[in-house]
Amino acid sequence: MTIRILPAVADPETGRAVGGLLAQLPGVEPLRTVGDSTALLDALALLGAGSVAGLPEVVLVHERLGPAPALEVVREVALRFPATGVVLLSADAGPALYAAAMDCGARGLAALPPKYDELGARVQAAAHWATGVRRHLDAGPGGPAGGGPGAADGRLVAVVGAKGGVGTTVVAVQLALAARSAGHEVALVDMDLQSGDVASYLDVRFRRSVADLAGISDISPRVLQDAVFPHPTGLGLLLAPAEGERGEEIGDPASRQITAALRRRYPLVVADCGTQITAAGAAVIETADLALLVTTPDVVSVRAAKRMVRLWDRLQIRKAEDTMTVVNRHTRTAEVQPPLVARTTGTRVARTVVPAAYKELRAAVDSGRMQDLDARSGVRQALWTLAGELGLAAPASGARPVGGQRRHRALGAGSPGAGGAVAGGSGAMSGAEGATGGGTGPDQLAPVPAPSPFRRFRRWGGDRGQVAVEFAGIFPMILVALAVVWQCVLVGYTYSLAGHAADRAARAGAVGRDCAEAARADLPGEWRTGAIDCGREGDVYKATVKLKVPVLVPDAVDWPWAVGGTAGVARED
Repeated sequence: MTIRILPAVADPETGRAVGGLLAQLPGVEPLRTVGDSTALLDALALLGAGSVAGLPEVVLVHERLGPAPALEVVREVALRFPATGVVLLSADAGPALYAAAMDCGARGLAALPPKYDELGARVQAAAHWATGVRRHLDAGPGGPAGGGPGAADGRLVAVVGAKGGVGTTVVAVQLALAARSAGHEVALVDMDLQSGDVASYLDVRFRRSVADLAGISDISPRVLQDAVFPHPTGLGLLLAPAEGERGEEIGDPASRQITAALRRRYPLVVADCGTQITAAGAAVIETADLALLVTTPDVVSVRAAKRMVRLWDRLQIRKAEDTMTVVNRHTRTAEVQPPLVARTTGTRVARTVVPAAYKELRAAVDSGRMQDLDARSGVRQALWTLAGELGLAAPASGARPVGGQRRHRALGAGSPGAGGAVAGGSGAMSGAEGATGGGTGPDQLAPVPAPSPFRRFRRWGGDRGQVAVEFAGIFPMILVALAVVWQCVLVGYTYSLAGHAADRAARAGAVGRDCAEAARADLPGEWRTGAIDCGREGDVYKATVKLKVPVLVPDAVDWPWAVGGTAGVARED
């Protein structure tokens, strides 16, 4: 059997020494060395994307790997990729470190500088253990990927706000409710440790919080059950502490341990990480299967989203291409549209956008019962459609409706990009949901018919009505602007007529013709009532014409003042 080994060594000199020894070991296939913990986890996730067989049998973790501590890296690999043996490389191979490494899930500890016999023995032992685990799991090429969290652990979705007030908690709560309505067991954890509002949005009074799990080294299912609040909707809530200062008790290791415990218990974990990046929040974002960055379509929020993505990249938390941006409070008339958001942030933007309709949310927000948001609400429909696009609202196999009630589900909501949203809330049923269909049992799922053309027309008509109202509000301003422009045109035209008439009058008077008649000859009828003054001034025959300026419409009302034109021509005696 060939033993595939993935070395994770930050120091180049140590990497060369380890690589040289691995090349000499019989039956060993060294893979390309990775230089940090993020690259290690990414490489393992890629190798295990198809099946357990794609993962290396052994991973070597250098004590100075970084940026995460080596023991935390060992723990993370052991939790996420249980079919891979981990061997820690350290210059201090004493009993204390050995015990700590074993507690984190390592299968061996090898001293540095590496020695041929010791390294070979540790690699053989870890590979033998990994082979036994894989044989026990009996994972074939078509089975689940043993390295991904989707196989052994639940899926973790981190929801982060670009800045305060963009609707992060609303998005997280509605995504969790949509997934729960589809039959999944869902945990909603509030990782906005100092200002979390999940409890306020779901009308919850609680005693225990995520801070109560921070000091527990081994979170058992019983301990986790005591800390998670069972909500009437069926969600499991792990809430932020009521005292914001207790959020400092939760660091990177505690955050990773808590989320790992939740993922072992729940198929789906939705984490509201707020807008401030703490050590605990960064750990959730780094280990999440899906990171959603919520922003609104305005310049300030999009710039904040760009700063957030760059911060994640600098701290090696998450890459921009691995992040999905959700545009909240979207309007078709906004200058900032999803394609611009994608180009600015470098992230993928969800096809589903959430409309700007705060009036629909006001009653649910003020009452603290977000679960009772009207199923006809455009915001809820958009967010539940987003859950379908992300694959969170796909019906669970063998799932029964929450509470034994019938649930209506829009057709196609479980597939990415589906146009219909999952209908029916977990808190209350609409009148349509309470109706009894012919031959449908109380525990069956009754699909809702596809939206009728009339409903689509009505929805389109509502948008058209909104545009009409906005146009009606701005129409008077348009009329005033046009009136001002037209009056300026009339003033300029009157000045032109006065100058031209004065020039004609002066030329006629200079040769002895009737000055006033010549002036009025080319004037339009509405302007012929103007005053004309002709006379000689030395050798020059001078003519002055003053005309009144009409207000908007000639022959109606004139301005109280007049405009004039003067011209002079040398006399011809």
